Amino acid sequence: MRTSSRDIIFERLRQVGLRPTRQRVSLARIMFAQGDRHVTAEDLFTEAKGARVNVSLATVYNALHDFTAKGLLREIFLDTNRSYFDTNTGDHHHFYFERSGRLEDIPTDAIRIAGLPSAPEGATITRVDVIIRVND
Repeated sequence: MRTSSRDIIFERLRQVGLRPTRQRVSLARIMFAQGDRHVTAEDLFTEAKGARVNVSLATVYNALHDFTAKGLLREIFLDTNRSYFDTNTGDHHHFYFERSGRLEDIPTDAIRIAGLPSAPEGATITRVDVIIRVND
């Protein structure tokens, strides 16, 4: 018996505790079908409309935030008006191309951090994100 990509996504959502609604399954298929990538909510909304998935932009945002909260995505904040969602949740950093708005992965071992400040009392450092802004 052959397992479809829909079945795999359906099960993946269930495994992380998300109800596999029609919209979540459709958005996850679009999001994860192309391997590692970076998309904004608006990008995914446009792709969903192109694939004839009937969702609102609010539903896309909600799904992306649900996926992020469950560890399926990583949110990359560039400024107060722009964030990307990354399907690669492993440790890595990014180049941000300011004109085109494109993000490109940088392997973790390509950057050396000489030291970090101590975390504030009662807090723990969970991850260090480096975003190198470049002109393109």
